Amino acid sequence: TGYYGDGLNAIIVFAACFLPDSSRTDYNYVMENLFLYVISTLELMVAEDYMIVYLNGATPRRRMPGLGWMKKCYQMIDRRLRKNLKSFIIVHPSWFIRTILAVTRPFISSKFSSKIQYVNTLAELREMIPMEYMHIPDSIVKYDEEKCIKRRMRTSCLSNDPEITSMEQE
Repeated sequence: TGYYGDGLNAIIVFAACFLPDSSRTDYNYVMENLFLYVISTLELMVAEDYMIVYLNGATPRRRMPGLGWMKKCYQMIDRRLRKNLKSFIIVHPSWFIRTILAVTRPFISSKFSSKIQYVNTLAELREMIPMEYMHIPDSIVKYDEEKCIKRRMRTSCLSNDPEITSMEQE
């Protein structure tokens, strides 16, 4: 959690890599109580505008929340909290997350949909919001570094490819 802007508005950081494994026998119970905890915390913290930063990187599929759980969360958040949400930033979005949001877009309000932003790296996130008061888990930082190294290698391989280099010169 951190704050931004003159009014010290809340930034809620949610790291999916710490969610429980869906193979747990008490998974539904744990997720329901987690949701109730998150909502009660939001209601206490949020008086003004706020944003949610959802850290998706380094999260195995079995730890990602299901569509039903996300739908229930959206429906249970009261109007004031939905209205005061200024941005829902998804860092390191997977194809699965993008697909779920694309499929559910017709069923959620266009106002809420317009608040969703995808960010591919922590550097991009840093350009959008102040991060000095936010704690980013080490596993997310490591995931981001590995992803950036792979991207740089891919870019350098492409720039060393004679076909691509000749296309760029034309």
